[in-house]
Amino acid sequence: MGYRRMGKKICHITSVHRRYDVRIFIKQCQSLAKNGYDVTLLVNDEKNDETLEGVKIISTKYKPKNRIDRFIYSSKKMFNKAIEIDADIYQLHDPDLLPLGNKLKKLGKKVIFDSHEDVPQQIKDKQWIPKLFRNAISKFYESYEKNTVKQYDAVISVTPHLVERFKKINLNASLVTNYPIVDKDEIIIKKSERAICFAGGITEQWSHHNILKALKNIDNIKYILAGSATNDYLKLLKEMPAWQSVEYKGVIPHQEVKNVYLRSIAGMALNNSSQAKGQGTLGNTKLFEFMEAKLPVICTDYLLWKEIINEYKCGICVNPDNVAEIKEAIEYIINNPKEAEQMGENGRRAVLEKFNWGTQEKVLLEIYEVLSLD
Repeated sequence: MGYRRMGKKICHITSVHRRYDVRIFIKQCQSLAKNGYDVTLLVNDEKNDETLEGVKIISTKYKPKNRIDRFIYSSKKMFNKAIEIDADIYQLHDPDLLPLGNKLKKLGKKVIFDSHEDVPQQIKDKQWIPKLFRNAISKFYESYEKNTVKQYDAVISVTPHLVERFKKINLNASLVTNYPIVDKDEIIIKKSERAICFAGGITEQWSHHNILKALKNIDNIKYILAGSATNDYLKLLKEMPAWQSVEYKGVIPHQEVKNVYLRSIAGMALNNSSQAKGQGTLGNTKLFEFMEAKLPVICTDYLLWKEIINEYKCGICVNPDNVAEIKEAIEYIINNPKEAEQMGENGRRAVLEKFNWGTQEKVLLEIYEVLSLD
């Protein structure tokens, strides 16, 4: 098998994501490079080209100023660089790259589309698109995506309902989701305080306002919050009475995030997205990060997440809009420390056995193995 890979040149392309993106660079590109492929990552930024962990990172040296700039001017620069790289297989990570994929197919290249999101549904939620036009643009994109992707050699997506949608268009559609890279030898020693936590994007989508409403009537509780926040949403949270219970750390290094998890008795994953349509997604890593850290999870009652929580008994599912349910779940964790500790152990075990990048890497390598046969 290794001999077929030798000399096979792979190019991952992203117009939006940063060069060290976890899904693209750390998980996929590095996995392919470690398994004998010649891997290049093409990105849109103004930084120098470099080789890191066996992956050549090449930049267009052009950072788009806005969306129109990216769609019109950046796309030409990306196409020229992609041709210059002259790979055997190209993997596209953003929907605005679909026209580039069409051009590459016409040149006889193999093309994979990696859909990180439910883009047609996402368009309906875009605040920058006038509400009047969202449905029409969503339908237009969905039709264009369908006609384009059916010509591609493979499709990858992050969650089951998206894979099922793509399988109706392209039989070679596979689930490669975002489970964490796990250090199986890591020893986790908890030093828990009476604290719950969250680390990531501090946005309305993660229901922090409802968590603070729930904390208002819980004595002696701390909410450790780490990550970047928009000024408006942070201002709203700071004006709430329970903000006095928040330990806001801002953006912190990964090692400090681990320390936050060690201090906490539960991780809050109250995602509230219309894209998930009640199903939820496996593409978001928050649930699995908490499980990996031996944290009981208080999470949204999405169908996919409920199945995991119920099967592995590693947390509590609630309606993210129901403040009473959130309060009850937090109090249950506080009042049942032995059970909470067992939930944490169960979650860690589930990640080590199933919900880790190693299981997804195998699928990715199988896709490339097949495409490399010709």
